[in-house]
Amino acid sequence: MKRRDFIRLSVGFAGVATLPPISAALGQSKAVFKASDVQPPGYPTVAATENLGKKLAAATNGRLSIQMYPSAQLGGEKETIEQTQIGAIQMLRVSAGALGPIVDDVNVVNMPFLFKSIEHSEKMMDGSIGQDLLDRVSANASANLVALCWMNSGARSIYNTKKPIRTVEDVKGLKIRVIGNPIFIDMMNALGGNGVAMGYDQVFSALQTGVIDGAENNPPSYVFSNHYTAAKYYSLTQHLVIPEILVFSKRSWANLSTDDQTLIKKFAREAQMEERELWKAYEREAIEKAKAGGSEIVEIANKAPFQKAVKPVWDKYGPKYQEMIKRIQDIA
Repeated sequence: MKRRDFIRLSVGFAGVATLPPISAALGQSKAVFKASDVQPPGYPTVAATENLGKKLAAATNGRLSIQMYPSAQLGGEKETIEQTQIGAIQMLRVSAGALGPIVDDVNVVNMPFLFKSIEHSEKMMDGSIGQDLLDRVSANASANLVALCWMNSGARSIYNTKKPIRTVEDVKGLKIRVIGNPIFIDMMNALGGNGVAMGYDQVFSALQTGVIDGAENNPPSYVFSNHYTAAKYYSLTQHLVIPEILVFSKRSWANLSTDDQTLIKKFAREAQMEERELWKAYEREAIEKAKAGGSEIVEIANKAPFQKAVKPVWDKYGPKYQEMIKRIQDIA
């Protein structure tokens, strides 16, 4: 079945997975929410969403539950965002990088070297700025999404099949896959590489066949999607700290009672904190597995040349997000 046909079919059955308008008479209607993630089973975002579903089922005596579809079973991030917008999927974990072209406010967290550390990004997610950005996603009329919570995804670094990257000059000429967002394409080009926009689900085969020379992502994605078996050089540039966002279809959300919406938001907030702890352990495991598999992990002692190289990206996009950038940078 072609993906577009799947989407049409899913829309036809979307009502099966969503609740009718809640009333006293319909308050006990059952609903199984489809949840999608491009990452494999056991990945922190997958596990945290599954735990959310277990809590929801327990709290509602099975009236509301979640069926997880990991490993891009329902499509890549672009396709599953579209399916969530139309209500064929109810819950989706998506990178802020992929969401940025749809909700421009989110692009502020996609700026290279914005965060001073992972801890800095966590303070943003947990505080008023994080809630403000989630609210902006939910308020965006064309997005048709309700943003529930943030999830950690660590720092992104460059890996490739050709050579270890130790200096910014080493990036020159390499075809590097990035998320399909103009900021990331411009960023990779500014570093001297050739930014290639490509779906996450296509990266492994593209590395194997030489369509691309490398990609950039966090250690768990590098390892547990088997990219490390094709690209042995992983250089800790840590040029991006892009959080993930758990979203809900606004079409399906409108059919829930206020109490059910409140319950889902409560468990989502708990999932935000649970995923963080899962992430830390998973990241350590990924680095160890990469080393054991023969990957060369390259430390970058001086990131200043990389930061200097992306100045054109800040000159181009920074003024638009100036106020929010200042708020983030002022976080103590």
